[in-house]
Amino acid sequence: MARPKWSTACPDWEQRIVERRSLVPVGALFPEVGARALAVFKSLQVTDLPQKKDGSYPRLGEICDLFVFHLVLALFGSEDPETGERLVKEFLLLISKKNGKSTIAAGIMLTALIINWRTENGLMIIAPTIKVAGNSFNPAAGMVRADAELSQLLHIVEHKRTIQHRVTRAELTIVAADSDTVGGNKAGFVLVEELWLFGKNGKAAAMLVEATGGLATKPEGFIGYITTHSDEPPAGVFKTKLAYARDVRDGVIDDPAFLPVLYEWPAAMLEAESYLDPECFYVTNPSMGRSVTEAFLLRELGKAQAGEGEEDIQVFLAKHLNVEIGLRLRRDRWSAATKWEGAAEPALDLDALLARCEVVVVGIDGGGSDDLFGFAAVGRERDTGLWLVWAHAWAHRIVLERRKSIASALHGFAADGDLTFVDRIQDLLDQMAALARKIHATGLMPKLGAIGIDPWLMGPIIEALVDAGFDPGDEAMKRTGELVPIKQGVALSSAINTVQYKLDDDLLRHDGSAMMAWVVSNALVQLRGSNRYVSKELSGAGKIDPLIAVLNAVKVMETGPVAGGLQASVYRERGLITI
Repeated sequence: MARPKWSTACPDWEQRIVERRSLVPVGALFPEVGARALAVFKSLQVTDLPQKKDGSYPRLGEICDLFVFHLVLALFGSEDPETGERLVKEFLLLISKKNGKSTIAAGIMLTALIINWRTENGLMIIAPTIKVAGNSFNPAAGMVRADAELSQLLHIVEHKRTIQHRVTRAELTIVAADSDTVGGNKAGFVLVEELWLFGKNGKAAAMLVEATGGLATKPEGFIGYITTHSDEPPAGVFKTKLAYARDVRDGVIDDPAFLPVLYEWPAAMLEAESYLDPECFYVTNPSMGRSVTEAFLLRELGKAQAGEGEEDIQVFLAKHLNVEIGLRLRRDRWSAATKWEGAAEPALDLDALLARCEVVVVGIDGGGSDDLFGFAAVGRERDTGLWLVWAHAWAHRIVLERRKSIASALHGFAADGDLTFVDRIQDLLDQMAALARKIHATGLMPKLGAIGIDPWLMGPIIEALVDAGFDPGDEAMKRTGELVPIKQGVALSSAINTVQYKLDDDLLRHDGSAMMAWVVSNALVQLRGSNRYVSKELSGAGKIDPLIAVLNAVKVMETGPVAGGLQASVYRERGLITI
């Protein structure tokens, strides 16, 4: 039999989702195989719903939406009956809360257990917490208990959260994820619940590699991910997998073995904040009118907006409406965060900034070994007067152990090239000093007051700059040399306001890095009297040191500095240097 040709791309997904059509673009490649699996799936009873008059419970075939059946057909119907190989090997379902995620997960994996043909095969649902594991196990066990035939075929081991097939001796196990539970696992079928929570775990990627190791020798297997959006900007393995799924869906990546089913907002609707319109709630809630209702969502939204419910507005939007949380939606955000994303110029690296500016100053900030260290260059663009911002961060590797909640995000920034891990603090100090020296060599720095530093910053940073040739002045840090003392806290109010005004008037551009977007979103601004200041203490593990570095540089730029070396360079006038 010739191998079928198919695509899992869905380039018209925005039109489909608005028209309430299925987002699964491929059917069963082997219809008879798919039909058998779908019949099993549809027959499973859901015991957390009221019993019917005959004593049975509603079946998945009665309560699920059409897209669920399409997903089951595409997934199970891709197994070649001649070779046993599954052609669709991976899927990601991104869907709002209360749309039956755990029930769908239980149904898919119980169907896989029932129709599995491999003796002593392993099947696993991996949940991020014990609570989520219970949410997956309970509906699966209920499906078995509600059906006399299934109760004869399958054996439930309650204390192990395991369901065993009495004939093939295959086992479906539901586990709370950690290295001990998934290490060495040889499961042929794996489903990961709430992938967004794994994105907050710096070790999740390695753990999932362990969990899916069995698929290499079991060509009939698959791995699936079912998740809502994260209540923070996507990070780690969730960010990576979501980006890949979007590229497959949009046809950027050709991977027919990966099936993306992503209930998220079309760009125009997201920009217009249509997610706040009750008439649009259905867009990311395909089970509207079944497991979730407009009245329920309206009430929960009202409670979130009033601060009276268990969820604030950010969590509500992420969980119930599948809105990706970015700078505009972060709770307690700095007001400038709403404008930050729109001021990005992704091609603005340090070299580009130096080439475009008539003067450049530097800001530096850092703390202990488990903090970030930030370096920022702020320049005034030649002819236009625009302020251009470029920043970089460093972290001692010890931060990955002491700040595990942000380790995954930091790894992502390092992969982007915007953060550097070091084994010694001295290494990052030397690298900072070298960057400052590179800028100084262009002649773009002012002769006095070129580098803004917290006056209480530890001595080694000043020592590194002095060793690199910078003049601290006759009295260290007293504006008689190139190093400028920048008082912190309330004293940074003018810089905060300056950045806000520049962003509002479209007079500031930055490099658009994910690292700085994360840092800006972490900034919590407080009022002290009539002054606003950024609080490191309130920001906590979120870290804002690179932003403080930017504000330190802004304080220097506010004085209207003039480059110290430009007028003296005849080579620039002759066009022999361009930066």
